[in-house]
Amino acid sequence: MRDNTGIIRLHANGLDGLTPVAVDPAEFDTPPEAQNLHIYFADPALGLNVGVWQSAPMQEAFGPFPGDEFIVMLEGAFGLRDGAGTGVGAGAKAGQCAAIRNGIPVSWHQDGSVRKFFMTYNDPRAAAPQDLTAEGGLTTLSPEMTLTDAELMEDTSTPQRDRILFSNDLGNFDVGLWDTQVLNTELEPFPYHEMAQVLEGEVYLTEADGTRHHFTAGDVFFIPAGTPCIWHVPSYLRKFYAALDPENRPDG
Repeated sequence: MRDNTGIIRLHANGLDGLTPVAVDPAEFDTPPEAQNLHIYFADPALGLNVGVWQSAPMQEAFGPFPGDEFIVMLEGAFGLRDGAGTGVGAGAKAGQCAAIRNGIPVSWHQDGSVRKFFMTYNDPRAAAPQDLTAEGGLTTLSPEMTLTDAELMEDTSTPQRDRILFSNDLGNFDVGLWDTQVLNTELEPFPYHEMAQVLEGEVYLTEADGTRHHFTAGDVFFIPAGTPCIWHVPSYLRKFYAALDPENRPDG
């Protein structure tokens, strides 16, 4: 587990394999034979976790979803069901991403094994959401999504485009699609906790100590807020991202 600054590349098997998770049958309608987990980054005071999770087929008990979550699906498929057993949204399968709203009343269901990267946010300062419905609580993201020039950002040194696809109820956790042409930045602290999946192109990220990371299509990485880094995009980069502003939180 990492709880300091430093850019992290996520691997499907964690750093040295996944750790079995104790399964409480009371939390499931159909318990899984096994679940496994690796946490790459955690901030318990903020309610943030980033990692990789794998589960055998199962269905969770119906109830409020425990946090806002950004998912990169690596294996299998899942769906969400409401209290009547009706599917919520389109679900997501390997190769897609998804965002789920904190507190929606649903049951997670999967017929086969699922493996996913995840970034979850459930702020202990925030009151539990009340009177939510499941409608609109699941957003499925396809890697074929593209941007238009109508989504050009203002006041950027190079052409950049951005589309917010999901925002949480607290207003501090966004999931979106972003692209840029050639980009070179100065060394400066990164303002957000961000998990990103590269969809197209490549990026070099250099930390203050000279550590250099190279990410290309299919790679998933996490930048903890406050990490000083330089961005170098040689030609083009398109990515999904989930960004959490740690300074914008409920009072507590």
